[in-house]
Amino acid sequence: MAVIESYAGKINRKLNKKLRIIDVAAGREKADLVLKNATYVNVFSNELCHDDIAVAEGLIVGMGQYDGIVEVDVSDQIVLPGFLDAHIHLESSLVSPTEFAKAVLPHGTTTVITDPHEITNVMGTDGIDYMLQATEDLPVDVRFMLPSCVPSTPLDESGAILDYRAIDSFYDHPRVQGLAEMMNSYGVIHNDKEVVSKIVAAQAHHKKIDGHAPGLQGNKLNAYIAAGVYSDHECCDLDDAIAKLQRGQFIMIRDGTAARNLEALAPLLCDKYVERCMFCTDDKHPNDLLEKGHIDYIVKKAISLGVDPIIAIKAACHNAARYFLLNNRGAIAPGYLADFVIIDDFRSFNIQQVYKKGVLMCDHGVLTDFPAPEIEEYLSKRAHDTFRLKHLTAEDFRDARPRGVIGMVPNEIVTTDAGYSDHIDAEQDILKIAVIERHRNTHHIGLGYIKNYGLKRGAVATSISHDSHNIIVVGTNEEDMAYAANRVVELNGGIIVAEGERSTAEVPLAIAGIMSDEPLVVVNEKLEDAKEKAFTAGVSRGVDPFMTLSFMALNVIPTLRITTRGVFDVVSQQYV
Repeated sequence: MAVIESYAGKINRKLNKKLRIIDVAAGREKADLVLKNATYVNVFSNELCHDDIAVAEGLIVGMGQYDGIVEVDVSDQIVLPGFLDAHIHLESSLVSPTEFAKAVLPHGTTTVITDPHEITNVMGTDGIDYMLQATEDLPVDVRFMLPSCVPSTPLDESGAILDYRAIDSFYDHPRVQGLAEMMNSYGVIHNDKEVVSKIVAAQAHHKKIDGHAPGLQGNKLNAYIAAGVYSDHECCDLDDAIAKLQRGQFIMIRDGTAARNLEALAPLLCDKYVERCMFCTDDKHPNDLLEKGHIDYIVKKAISLGVDPIIAIKAACHNAARYFLLNNRGAIAPGYLADFVIIDDFRSFNIQQVYKKGVLMCDHGVLTDFPAPEIEEYLSKRAHDTFRLKHLTAEDFRDARPRGVIGMVPNEIVTTDAGYSDHIDAEQDILKIAVIERHRNTHHIGLGYIKNYGLKRGAVATSISHDSHNIIVVGTNEEDMAYAANRVVELNGGIIVAEGERSTAEVPLAIAGIMSDEPLVVVNEKLEDAKEKAFTAGVSRGVDPFMTLSFMALNVIPTLRITTRGVFDVVSQQYV
């Protein structure tokens, strides 16, 4: 039986810890760890400083002359604060949070702010509970923004519909920072009471509200910000970002797998603007995590674009920590968490070691092992049983009526209106696209066409379909579309490349249909094989076959999207 600590006992324990911290800081007692002869980035004075860095009880207690129980000479290296990703969906890594932590720790990420709206759109509040349990006590500190859009708009058919009351109790959780990206900007601007009530409730709890408003301008932008939305990560060009920054929003400069905005927004990383800027990835696929990195990749890229290294470091840690009121991280100073990234130099930016709360977690790429958090049986079973739909046939995808054509844009998740079509024409790159409702067995199937995807043979299907995660499938014929969608269901979620009514590649995603139980390296191998099979079948090499496809159902991003009821024009708010 667990022993419940009394309030007085808790205070006494914390008092003793604090007294020791003071003793070590004052030099009366040895530190747990001392980084000797450190050159470190001081984010307050914007310079490189030189001293010993002393650590006790997981905190930095001082810089100066110190002795430690453990001493590490870091001469000729640079010590940085641990990196912070200001906005990410952990589910986009396609692996469990434990595997995600294993992937990003070697890259210096020690804190992430996640929005679990992917799994929540599948499982409702059980999805939030699942992710809170799956991230408990990981060596990467996972903080949460509560999903604001479940579903993202009333047009979606998600696994749940959550109003402000459904999520309100979660604000009391110590790792919840606020309300996640308010994607339904249309609902905010037009005074949808259900939408605006979520903002009001978050403010009542004194929490942050993140934004998502690509291209919003003028009085519409004013109304969105006046409603209480504090940030935006959807800026694709400098004018859009500056307009939002001038109106008081914080700008999250995003560079992930699906959208890469750093080059366009790099001019913000200067003395004039940087205090309002931070880095985020939003979505990161396994290969990008393994081959390129995480926040460290953005920092290196920024430096290569001519950004001052210290400014880039501030955007990678300190600014986000201040924005989210995480006042004990993002800097090397007394009282801050001992989260360190040790690199060789700014030019090469090779990460030598990573410390979390003064514990060495990664040494020259070798990761210290750590256990996966325990998840209660009910939540685990619930996450592995999320599909409710009947067997599909080719007839379910046949329709002779003209449908809208979604024009894909290379390296972007925005689309264009490419007119109408009433049949597949693979030679002209006109393919059929469908979204199949999978949560409640409604048999709702939205049909349309898509251009610039490039597929010449077979079909591609995935249960990653933002944000409701119904099944999305693109094909050159209805038979392969039906086979691929059925195979997704048989796997309880996944990515399928099919030809001749058989799979040529599969990536099982058994956790809510959006994450795998397997290790990141295994998932990456299967995913890269599936990509190659998709490219061999004709998918354009400039398109991520699955990540980009997964956004085609997200009906808050211009211009055309596919829903379970057909092709929808986000700008005019009409079906086409």
